[in-house]
This record gives sequence, C-alpha cells and structure tokens, in this order.
Amino acid sequence: MLGRLARWLRLAGFDTAYAPGLADRALAGQARAEQRWLLTCDRRLAAVAGPRALLLRARTTGEQVAELRDRLPLTVHPDLFLTRCSCCNTPLESVPGEAVRDRVPPYVAVHTGRFMACRGCGKVYWPGTHVGRIARMLEEWFLP
Repeated sequence: MLGRLARWLRLAGFDTAYAPGLADRALAGQARAEQRWLLTCDRRLAAVAGPRALLLRARTTGEQVAELRDRLPLTVHPDLFLTRCSCCNTPLESVPGEAVRDRVPPYVAVHTGRFMACRGCGKVYWPGTHVGRIARMLEEWFLP
C-alpha cells in the first residue's frame, strides 16, 4: 500500500525495503532484524510491529513524505538523489554506454553519454526527459 512512497524514498537516496507479499508478523520481524522503521497505513500491522513502526495517515505521496519528515529526523542529501534503483533498492553504478548498448533503445544508445545500471535487477537508467521532473519533485518534497 506504500509502494509509491517506497519508490520515491529510493529516488531520494534512502535505503528502502519494500516487501508487499510478506505476512504482517514476518514483515515486522524483518524490519526489527534489519533495524528499519516500518511505515504502514495498516493499524493492525502497526500494532504488531513495535516501537519502530509509523502509522501514516496521509493518502497522497507528497502528503506521506511531509508526514514522514515531520515525524522522523530524515537527513536528505541532494547529491544522493537518483543513486538507488527505484525497483529493487540496489545502489546504482556508472557504466559505459558500450556495456548497455543492447539494453537501451537505439536512439538512447547513440545520443546519451551517461548511464547508470543496477546490479540487482539489471535495470538501466539514463538522463532522459523525465529526470528534470523527478528532480523537481524530490527537491519540493525533501529539501527545506
């Protein structure tokens, strides 16, 4: 239920685990074992998760980020924006274009000079037209 928030937290550079298929007790146990905050909109999950659980009331992603920033001392570093895979949370690595040429559209392979790749899931990132919009949203939500 907080998958979109998890994706945006990753884009902001936060190490963010997201496991929607786990049962409540297993999820709470994993969060405790990894010493993570457990974010949820589910009252029952918050009740079994313990003291490091935050029950979020906001519904939109922007409101959830604001609520999270009000309740936790988040340290935001703009130089960490867009450094984690938005799908699997693995830190991204800079790779040469030749290494990903067969994994990106032909136009992108020819006209883009900078690529980032995820060793976890294999996703390739490049500075496309959407990066400016993402960066503006991250700045609006995460920077004072």
